[in-house]
Amino acid sequence: MNRAATQWSGKAMQERLRRRYASERRFRRIGLAAIVLSIGFLLFLLITMAVNGLGGFMETRVRIDVDFPRSDLFLDPATLQGPDAETALAGADIEGAVAAAAQAQYGPLGPTLISEAAWLRVREAIAEEPSLLGRNATFWLPISSALDAAADGEGPPELKQAAQRLKSAGALQRGFNLRFLTSSDATDPTVVGIWGAFKGSLLTMLVTIVIAFPIGVLSAVYLEEYAPRNRWTTIIEVSINNLAAVPSIIFGLLGLAVFLNFMHMPRSAPIVGGLTLALMTMPVIVIAARNALTAVPPSVREAALGVGASQVQMVFHHVLPLALPGILTGTIIGMARALGETAPLLMIGMRAFIATPPGGINEPATVLPVQIFLWSDEVNRGFVEKTSAAILVLLAFLMAMNGLAIYLRNKFEQRW
Repeated sequence: MNRAATQWSGKAMQERLRRRYASERRFRRIGLAAIVLSIGFLLFLLITMAVNGLGGFMETRVRIDVDFPRSDLFLDPATLQGPDAETALAGADIEGAVAAAAQAQYGPLGPTLISEAAWLRVREAIAEEPSLLGRNATFWLPISSALDAAADGEGPPELKQAAQRLKSAGALQRGFNLRFLTSSDATDPTVVGIWGAFKGSLLTMLVTIVIAFPIGVLSAVYLEEYAPRNRWTTIIEVSINNLAAVPSIIFGLLGLAVFLNFMHMPRSAPIVGGLTLALMTMPVIVIAARNALTAVPPSVREAALGVGASQVQMVFHHVLPLALPGILTGTIIGMARALGETAPLLMIGMRAFIATPPGGINEPATVLPVQIFLWSDEVNRGFVEKTSAAILVLLAFLMAMNGLAIYLRNKFEQRW
């Protein structure tokens, strides 16, 4: 049966071409709209976090004049230069002296204008410069959360009026809060810092990458290059794929049962958090590494073996370097997931109140996601800005870690 020739210039064919081109243009517009929508959501998230979080890096201070000679502090400057300086400072009522100075300067509301831990700034200044005890000294101390809210138009009328008077008299100043980056957790939002949680995250990620990366890569090399193709290998491969999809809370339960209850490792320590996150990250690295090794052309293996290289030399001198960029990509994904995890770390106790930064991987610590979670649960209004500021620090940490991994990946790509 002869088929009629296609009439490309016919009306029906022109209509079909028109619909085809219209469908293609519609698909391109939908794809472009999806990209614009995604970028819009990302910008909305970043702008919202920046607007809410930048205030967490700032601090409002009030001027307090302390007349040390007339205060009730019985401190000898010579004592503060000897070995008993800490004992002398601990026994002195510096908090009462600061409160009395604030009351003398601003009336009955004076002690409520400064934060609960503001007197610690005065104590530090005395320890650094004992000669302050012999004269009248001026300090700029962090204001209380109530006065901070009143300065923004919230709170009781008397505090609002006090805030206006302080602003008019030039007794309030706002500046960058460096202590937020150098201090640890506290009950007072005006003195909290992120350094303790940041150092805990750094130590935990260090343990995670040291354990997960070499074991994951070597496991992928064995499965892809050496393991025989049989039923047991298939079971292992399926198990690894399933582990990559297991909810993170399950790994937290595993860490609780194995590392804490069975091995009796220190609770809330970076070593336990790193081991738990390494178990969660390892399947992702194994899968990415296997895919990267598979993508290496077989001709590379054949050429290496053809010039007399052994199996080990072929893998580690030729195949693995070519697959390393892809392996690093998978590692970036796995480590980014581990950095933002909270549930497994809560299960192993890394939600404790840590007032001092950890000195090692065996000391109690917390991490940035858990610190953000704990601050977001606080009822004090002052923790709202600190929570957003901590999120910005976490995002900066994540981008820095990813940037380093991308740099290493690009370096190896240029090398080969």
